[in-house]
Amino acid sequence: MTAILLALVAAVGYGVSDFVGGLASRRVAALRVVIVSYPISLLIALAVAPLFGGTLTSSTALWGAASGIAGGIAVWWFYLALADGPMSVVSPLTAVLVAGIPVLVGLLIGERPGALALAGVALALVAVVLVSRETPESAGEAVDGHPARFTPAVAWLTVGSGIAFALAFVFLHQIGDESGLWPLVVSRATATVVVWAVAVGSRQFTRPPRDVVRLAVGIALLDLVANGAMLYAFAGAMLSLVSVIGSLYPAATVLLAMTMLGERIGRLQQVGMVLALAAVAMIAAA
Repeated sequence: MTAILLALVAAVGYGVSDFVGGLASRRVAALRVVIVSYPISLLIALAVAPLFGGTLTSSTALWGAASGIAGGIAVWWFYLALADGPMSVVSPLTAVLVAGIPVLVGLLIGERPGALALAGVALALVAVVLVSRETPESAGEAVDGHPARFTPAVAWLTVGSGIAFALAFVFLHQIGDESGLWPLVVSRATATVVVWAVAVGSRQFTRPPRDVVRLAVGIALLDLVANGAMLYAFAGAMLSLVSVIGSLYPAATVLLAMTMLGERIGRLQQVGMVLALAAVAMIAAA
């Protein structure tokens, strides 16, 4: 039960972070957001890691580094997709891959959830698909003067970020909790290297405006809380179950997009959110 609650905390953190990241990346290039948020999250991780104890081993450091590399690529592509596509579509579609791939990996490595838990997993995947459906009224709707269309380029970025996020989850699951938060320090460090290298190569290594820096600080805090919660959730439960709960983060993103940006939510999306709640309850009760 504790692992499920931690995964829910992570889902909320990811969802709110995605919303804030989407807003920031509509003001400046996506890379200019993450080149600030990642080093800030690294500094925060360095500050709090000693409070959680643990010893970093070569194995956990490697898994943390792999998670950071995958996460850095995922966030970069994801923010690019959010900058040009409708937030209420890009985030849930990414979540389909984030949920589905770790479930397959979990089953392949021998995880065997009970019948009720498997039913909850299936229901959660259906919920994510329903939440991802774009209503006809909101298709192509401009948000803050920005044309939000799900173009082929946005689709490729969405799929790529979903696969990379899923791999980050799989790598995070391999770490365990004996190293405390130190693997997250390594993860944030490698992610920072990735996004800084890309930013330098694309000549976008410039400090964003002050208001975007403030958003980046919020993103960094949410990112660290979400990843820390997932790290401990993975240590106490199956990859196939925890990843599905964590992948329900689009519910928070969609709700914020609806209330803050005026994006419309259709009936199927509403059904999807109800199914998501039912899926969490089924997995928690298993």
